[in-house]
Amino acid sequence: MADLLTPNRTAKPSDGKGYRRMFVEHRLTVGVFFPIEAFSGDQPTMLGQERLARRAEALGYAALWCRDVPLRDPSFGDLGQVYDPWVYLGWIAAQTEEIALATGALVLTLRHPLHIAKGVASVDRLSGNRLVLGVASGDRPVEFPSFGVDFEERYALFRENLRVVRTVLAEEFPQLQSPYGTLDGRADLVPKPITAVPMLVTGHSGQSLDWIARHADGWITYPRGLQRQAEVAAQWRAAVDAATPGVFKPFVQSLYIDLSDDPDAAPTAIHLGFRAGRHFVLRLFEALRSIGVNHVILNFKYGARNAGDVLEEIGQEVLPRLQAHQGDGE
Repeated sequence: MADLLTPNRTAKPSDGKGYRRMFVEHRLTVGVFFPIEAFSGDQPTMLGQERLARRAEALGYAALWCRDVPLRDPSFGDLGQVYDPWVYLGWIAAQTEEIALATGALVLTLRHPLHIAKGVASVDRLSGNRLVLGVASGDRPVEFPSFGVDFEERYALFRENLRVVRTVLAEEFPQLQSPYGTLDGRADLVPKPITAVPMLVTGHSGQSLDWIARHADGWITYPRGLQRQAEVAAQWRAAVDAATPGVFKPFVQSLYIDLSDDPDAAPTAIHLGFRAGRHFVLRLFEALRSIGVNHVILNFKYGARNAGDVLEEIGQEVLPRLQAHQGDGE
């Protein structure tokens, strides 16, 4: 293991403990967004989340996901876990031992890239190499003027900040220039992460799929009908094969779910997801795996039931069967 001040130059993003819990080619794992609760409007209680995080780990969920929402925009209807993502991930890291900790997604354009890199390396170190970094360009226009950032320039700034973050995490005393300033080789960003931290782009963030395939370690996208998602997953694999032949880069999607207490309930649509019983959930997970989805992030916001009960039912009744089918090579 590299020391606190020296980058591990031989480690790949796929060597990370969090990455290995989440991603295996031709397999599907399941994670969950904070807050693990159902709530109306944009005001979660955030009660009992530590207990639910520990239970998700024990049940075999692969990852706990935090969002980055700097300012409240009531019209958007979503505050994520409310707390700052770095502070919250540090807190949750202390409550758990093995489960991956992921951002979905950190807004690169509203933070100084050196502060981002400092947070990335700190959480990776303190969590025991469990961090998986999802990044995005930002989609809430009301936030940008408050930070003095031009909303129309966010796509270019996203590319630049990703470059800076990668450079300062991987190199000692780098020399580089960015819109934020200059590093001239006399100062270094510390600590360094244990391995190269996996960085996954969320949505397109204003970039082409080919660019994402070249510069990211994976892609986080949105739920679609199964046939359309199969087409998108195939496009992703083709882009990765062209950009980095022979390298596996995971395909991730989010999914809102309102789990019925009737295990046989047929699906009905909700915002970016569905209401259904657990038997349909298992069939859907198996179908998503068959088309190349590697990880599904569940969001319980619109649920009618207690989110802890839903976490438990999926963890006890769906995840073991999903794992058994994958173990059989089906």
